[in-house]
Order: sequence, then C-alpha cells, then structure tokens
Amino acid sequence: MAKFDVVDMSGKKVSTVELSDAVFGITPNEKAVHEAVVNFLANQRQGTQNTKIRKEVRGGGKKPWRQKGTGHARQGSIRAPQWTHGGVALGPKPRSYNYHINNKVKRLALLSVLSDKAANGNMVVVDKFAATSTRPRLLSPC
Repeated sequence: MAKFDVVDMSGKKVSTVELSDAVFGITPNEKAVHEAVVNFLANQRQGTQNTKIRKEVRGGGKKPWRQKGTGHARQGSIRAPQWTHGGVALGPKPRSYNYHINNKVKRLALLSVLSDKAANGNMVVVDKFAATSTRPRLLSPC
C-alpha cells in the first residue's frame, strides 16, 4: 500500500491516504500504454484529406490528338496524371482512422500510467476539488 499526502485546494497537507497496490502498484506495461495512446491519437484524426483523380477533374473528355501519325506519344485525355492540371494518381481520399482496442488493454494502460505516476511521485491527491473559477492561475498552488 502506497501512502500519499492529501492536500486541499491551497496546497496544504490535510491528511494521508493509502492507495491500493492492485491499482497503483502494478508493473507498468509500456506496450499497452503505447497502444492506447496511438489509438487515442488515431481516433482524433479527421480523415478529410482529398485529391481529385482523373475522372473528377473537369474537362478532358476528348482525345487530344489521334493515336498514330503525329509523332507525339499516345494520349487519351488531357486530365491524365502525367499532364499539367491532370488528376492525381494514388492520392489520398477521405477515410476513417478509427479502430478499437480491447477493453482489457485500455484498462491495463490506465493502471500502468497510474502506477508509474505513483512510483515516480508525480501524483497529487486533492481532498475536495471545488474550483471557484476555471482560471488555471487559481488552480496552480495545487
């Protein structure tokens, strides 16, 4: 059982509390934490990037010159990717980056982070979190 000081909103020690080793005493699993963070960041992505392919670019319905006899390379449309102002070959399209991870992995990641914070002393236990204002400067003593 880890012991931590309980402080009030002004930063003064009020009491001491013992935290359970089942939550705050496990060995941190970096792989689970990494997977949870990457999952969170991937789920935040909008996925709205878009480029126009050759069929979406305006124009280019007519063959620019005949197939043979001009000396030019054969071309079918002025909106093909190799032309200036042509469509983009293999460009990005809107898609969802969301994916799910198992609930047990999410829970293990949370417990790992809490255990790591407790082991390094980077945790503060607040007695009654009654913020009178939402200004960060008023919360800083804690």
